Amino acid sequence: MPRKNETKERIMRRSKKEIKDKSVIIELLNTCHVGRLGTIGKDGYPMVKPLNFAYHNGRIYFHTAKEGEKIEDIKKDNRVCFEIDLPIAYVKGTMSDPCKAEYLYRSVIIKGKAYIVEDRDERILGLKCLMQKYQPQGGYGDFLEEKLSITGVVRIDIEEMVGKEDLGKVR
Repeated sequence: MPRKNETKERIMRRSKKEIKDKSVIIELLNTCHVGRLGTIGKDGYPMVKPLNFAYHNGRIYFHTAKEGEKIEDIKKDNRVCFEIDLPIAYVKGTMSDPCKAEYLYRSVIIKGKAYIVEDRDERILGLKCLMQKYQPQGGYGDFLEEKLSITGVVRIDIEEMVGKEDLGKVR
């Protein structure tokens, strides 16, 4: 089991597509606007939900209602998967070779455990991280108590993180 803030390494089948530079992965996490949270639904099927998120100190934070499917799933089984991707370009196939078609992209897949954040200071930290990411120019005030009372914050402690990319063939 990895130590705190240390992620497990996983061997990728197509290792030439693996993003080996962790700073590239972190930059993707800091710039991609939508992530997809995968939970295990109450019926046993996987459930994927798109959401806004922020990466901070080796963790993912997102806000949510205090009730609902995501929260129920996390309370039942806090193992989650989280994915982001950055589409770069579509390369067309040709009349003579449609298999030349490809999509150029970068992506990150995370496995970890999700925790509903109860500590007020950490909840505010998570919300501030979200505001700094989505409104970096500032212009927002303090969080109102009535909004804090109805807003849930979830933290994902990352256990495994893998980046993958296809930037096209070097010609």
